[in-house]
Amino acid sequence: MSLYNRDKAIIALSDGTVEHGYAIGQKGTTGGELCFNTSMVGYQEIFTDPSYYGQLMMMTYPHIGNYGTMSRDDEARKVMISGLIVRSFSWEHSNPQADGNLQEYLEENGIVGTTGVDTRKLVRHIRSKGVMNAVISSAELDEEKLVDKAQNWDDMVGLELASKVSRQEAQTYHSDGPFKVAAFDYGIKQSIIDNFVDRGCTLRVFPAKGDFKEELKQWNPDGFFFSNGPGDPDATSEYALEAVNYAKKTGKPMFGICLGTN
Repeated sequence: MSLYNRDKAIIALSDGTVEHGYAIGQKGTTGGELCFNTSMVGYQEIFTDPSYYGQLMMMTYPHIGNYGTMSRDDEARKVMISGLIVRSFSWEHSNPQADGNLQEYLEENGIVGTTGVDTRKLVRHIRSKGVMNAVISSAELDEEKLVDKAQNWDDMVGLELASKVSRQEAQTYHSDGPFKVAAFDYGIKQSIIDNFVDRGCTLRVFPAKGDFKEELKQWNPDGFFFSNGPGDPDATSEYALEAVNYAKKTGKPMFGICLGTN
């Protein structure tokens, strides 16, 4: 089927900017803070990165989907983005190792998206105008209504999202090495866990919220890791600062990535 025989879609920004494209993924309407990624490969890892939870992902590299999807590339148990915007979408893939194509993957995960949009132009727009919310729709094509939806979408400022992507129970990942690291899961990626284990660390991963002090005293880790994650860092202070202050008092090494450095 030709691209031009596919369903239409619209992306509407909260400042009134509107772009027309064609539907990919699940048909429907979605919204969130508009962000972008410049990677040429690794789109599946980006879509499943908990740091992007609830955001609309805009890919600046034009061709997305050409090598399909593989379950081993997931960074989390589900897709974390709320929507996808690309320039040129590949419904077919040319990778014999792939489990399936990206269209099937987006549909299975309930992700609404659009293709045929000049993503680099939109990136320049939000870089000059500032971060803003947007809405993607292949179900509703009224520009005025979609702009209004974008303007009324929940703002990321003040949103506490880390606990929504965190595990509910502590888990241990073993290695044959001599080191023990306590990690706090605010949206930790699977590749981070794998890298710790590959480097000889046994990792005990704790939920974002919970009573951890007694277990840490007994487990006696050699260091502490504070992970990446989504949302406003200030909104995590109620529980995250308790963990950070506990780690500081031990005098042991501490390391953070992304949200974990805040």
